[in-house]
Amino acid sequence: MKVLVVDDEPALRTLMGELLEELGHEPVLAASGVAALAALDRQPIRVVITDWMMEGMDGPELIRRIRAAGRQRYVYVMMLTARGGPESFLEGMRAGADDFVTKPMPIDELEARLMVAERIVALQENVRLLEGLLSICMYCKKIRVTEDAWTSVERYVEERSDASFSHDVCPSCYETRVVPELGSSDPPDQR
Repeated sequence: MKVLVVDDEPALRTLMGELLEELGHEPVLAASGVAALAALDRQPIRVVITDWMMEGMDGPELIRRIRAAGRQRYVYVMMLTARGGPESFLEGMRAGADDFVTKPMPIDELEARLMVAERIVALQENVRLLEGLLSICMYCKKIRVTEDAWTSVERYVEERSDASFSHDVCPSCYETRVVPELGSSDPPDQR
């Protein structure tokens, strides 16, 4: 799993990258919040571990920007900081962090927290897929739009996209529906 590490301390960033590699993950390293946002825009990263205190954009601000970006896929964010106490914890969580860890963090704890992150990301993906499912009538093929309202596929798609429809007949339907109606298997121009 790709894990973005955001820390302005080069030694800590490198150490965290090495630990992630030992645990079988692919680290992506960023020295600032700006670099982290650019990395998130360039590649599919689902987990971010960020320091709190950094030059320029701090960890909570980075998290707020990640959440405000409205990314299509959920990004799990772990705040790793030397700051402790309930006030810092609450501030980090209010910014949008999923996890809050004080430094130093033993490798076994990092491994356990990353397992939780993987589970959360997988569950979020399942929710995203389930939310994308449409309830379609198996007989008339209308789509449920509310608990008691149904609409045609064409109308549903046209109301939610720039797509429009042109109607045609596939070869299978031509043979099974049109031909019996016409009473001949020859196309109209060959009769």
